[in-house]
Amino acid sequence: MTTPSTPNTAKKILLNAFDMNCVGHINHGLWTHPRDQSHRFNELSYWTDLAKTLEQGLFDGLFIADITGVYDVYQNDIELTLKESIQLPSHDPTTLVSAMAAVTQNLGFGVTVNLSYESPYQFARRFASLDHLTQGRIGWNIVTGYLDSAQRLIGEKGLKDHDLRYEQAEEFLQLCYKFWEGSWENDAVLKDKQNRIFTDPAKVHQIQHQGQFYQSQGVFQVAPSIQRTPVLFQAGASPRGLAFATQHAEGMFIGGDQPEKIKKQVDQIRQQATEQGRDPEAIKIFVGITVVTAETDDLAQQKLDEYISYASPEAGLAHFSSSVGIDLSKFADDEAIPYQKTNSIASVNNKFKEQKITKNDLKAQHVLGGRYPLIVGSGTTVAEKLIQLMDETGIDGFNLTRTVAPESHHDFIQLVIPELQQRGRYKTAYEYGSLRHKLFQQGDHLSASHPVQQFRCQSSDANSDQINIQKQSA
Repeated sequence: MTTPSTPNTAKKILLNAFDMNCVGHINHGLWTHPRDQSHRFNELSYWTDLAKTLEQGLFDGLFIADITGVYDVYQNDIELTLKESIQLPSHDPTTLVSAMAAVTQNLGFGVTVNLSYESPYQFARRFASLDHLTQGRIGWNIVTGYLDSAQRLIGEKGLKDHDLRYEQAEEFLQLCYKFWEGSWENDAVLKDKQNRIFTDPAKVHQIQHQGQFYQSQGVFQVAPSIQRTPVLFQAGASPRGLAFATQHAEGMFIGGDQPEKIKKQVDQIRQQATEQGRDPEAIKIFVGITVVTAETDDLAQQKLDEYISYASPEAGLAHFSSSVGIDLSKFADDEAIPYQKTNSIASVNNKFKEQKITKNDLKAQHVLGGRYPLIVGSGTTVAEKLIQLMDETGIDGFNLTRTVAPESHHDFIQLVIPELQQRGRYKTAYEYGSLRHKLFQQGDHLSASHPVQQFRCQSSDANSDQINIQKQSA
């Protein structure tokens, strides 16, 4: 085995497991594999075992996706969605976090919540509570939704305009900032039994908000948690989505199968962050990947062939149809799919405008039922490909999707992680502290250059943040 020497200063790979509280998440059809256990997603032990496994592999986080609504665009019904369990049934992801936090000490939890169907106050309270219970290990993936079926479920006729959804998201986030950062001062809680003062009333402030979408007045019910604001993730790739993400996000998820395309996105994100007045390195950028690995390249290929025999490319097309808002079943296999403006995921839909794509092309991309880049090989081969992709594009890490659960995570931890560690490109132990501090090594709170600063209790935050950073580096 060759282990090329790597300078100690080389950037270490960040790694999230990418999953969902359902059977079929990204790589569809593999629930039929005899070794797959994803049908147990409604059992708590399935998730606590996963959390313990990921922490043994030193994963930075478990990123839990979610949708509101169902995939009903393909063939204009949900028959295939139900048969192949294409994210249906799916359960609330936040219900998993406390149990997984109880069996781990370092693993972070990034949870997708669609703000379009939430009350800002109730949402902010729930996530502040989770940040307390996880000891500062919670993150929020901010999404605005893209399914008409979701709107019908909540009693509305159709999806709001794409850019209007981001205007609502902006106000939602600002109000959450006020709750998390502006209501309680850092030293408000005294726990003074002798003088019978649990909280100093002078250090708790009412929120006043009168906006286009939301109104709120009163005191936030949750005292400051370790991070105050959860780590903020976003995947916006449209012009409006990118503007939102580069202003607020600390982690961004991007797609792409070619290094040059990924690098172009990374450069654009860093440039826009700079234009927003932020440090371009204040955003960690992740690419979604699927990995099939074994002891040798030949065995990995054999495992892939086995997986393919259970996968469902058509289920992948059904998922993709809802992502772009176009019924792909209407087109012949070799017919170029025309661009149609929809209110769904704009960046994905725009691909039909930029290039000729047929169903055959999509089926080839969905060979495992999912469209994420597929990396196949021995642990050595996979590690070298991941390092090369990272160094060529400037990304910070990967969101690793599952194939056969939990086998694929065990394979990755056993075969790939040691190869990355030997090359000096993956941690050998966790950093101390919150999820935010683990990712940035700059304390538990959002930095003073983040837009959150204007919503803070200014009387004490600046000093507390500095003290907090000093504690972390002590």
